[in-house]
Amino acid sequence: MTEDTPMTGSMTADVPEAAAVTERPPENAAVSGSAALPQEELNQLTDGIVAALKTVYDPEIPADIYELGLIYKIGIGDDRAVAIDMSLTSPNCPAAQDLPVMVENAVSSVPGVKETKVAVVWDPPWDPSRMSDEARLVLNMW
Repeated sequence: MTEDTPMTGSMTADVPEAAAVTERPPENAAVSGSAALPQEELNQLTDGIVAALKTVYDPEIPADIYELGLIYKIGIGDDRAVAIDMSLTSPNCPAAQDLPVMVENAVSSVPGVKETKVAVVWDPPWDPSRMSDEARLVLNMW
């Protein structure tokens, strides 16, 4: 996913739309953060959240969900609550019940995160073009 890819879907937590947007990460997810948080803290939270997301793997695919492009939005609120919009590779994904819980648990373990809410969204539908170069390399999809 590139910076000009439109983000759609709704946030499920009470996280205001971003007043400040971090420039990281350049691929895979739009990150929005509260203007009330110092930029340094927002950067630390963002780095921790992305690192946590990279520990969650789709059980059927040897790549993490972040690099697969399954994370569409990450919203960080004034109170450090995190709302994540994610998708799955298919509506019939056998891990549909487990992956959102795994994401919630991983992100909730990041120091400074108050709570995490995960919404599974289907618009836009996931497709392989959302994968990062790292995921393409791991999956030999060049």
